[in-house]
Amino acid sequence: MSDALLSGKTAVITGAAQGIGLAIAKRFIASGANVVLGDMNADAVATAAADLGADVASGVAANVTSADDVAALLKAAQDRFGSVDVMVNNAGITRDASLRKMTEEQFDQVISVHLKGTWLGTKLAAEIMREQGSGSIINMSSISGKVGNFGQSNYAAAKAGIVALSKAAAREVAPKGVRVNSIQPGLIRTAMTEAMPKDAWDSKMAEIPMGRAGEPDEIAKVALFLASDLSSYMTGTVLEVTGGRYM
Repeated sequence: MSDALLSGKTAVITGAAQGIGLAIAKRFIASGANVVLGDMNADAVATAAADLGADVASGVAANVTSADDVAALLKAAQDRFGSVDVMVNNAGITRDASLRKMTEEQFDQVISVHLKGTWLGTKLAAEIMREQGSGSIINMSSISGKVGNFGQSNYAAAKAGIVALSKAAAREVAPKGVRVNSIQPGLIRTAMTEAMPKDAWDSKMAEIPMGRAGEPDEIAKVALFLASDLSSYMTGTVLEVTGGRYM
């Protein structure tokens, strides 16, 4: 264990079978937490939890657009580990297309997973945390929610909405001891981003002053900061983790 910033805490993380979500789970466990991983892919999330260790991790199949699924995910954490101290709303999808070619279905799918999913996770986790008198909710936005990207009117709108949602929720639950913050990653090296065409990757890289893509654990470390008492006087904030892109 590298430290004990989350000793005795339980974290629920959506979209946690791979990528940034899984990196956050690993970092939280290394910091003393128990984790419950949620993901649409039942086999992948079960495998991820088993790899992390059955004593500290559980995997639950969950669709974040379903209130029942999100409630069941949170209940699984309470039943297994006794509390929900940290909620990370990380699940997401892309359905990229130009504004002219994007279908209503593509727009609705992205808004539903990102924005509705984050709203449900924030709402239902906050209900538990208010009763506890403490808790940290971390919502994954994107630098696309600040500047917009070509072909991502759905994604950019959802990610911008997550920032506003987080700020509004933070105002409501702060008197109850619950904090709500968001992270805006830039270009992070994951299976999804590495599948980009080389010219698209190179174009994004050219915009980064630090000259490299970020790694999933670099987002996880910021999530750890927001989850822990190191950020005890922070709520309603947006932390950009971009290597300086779009300063």
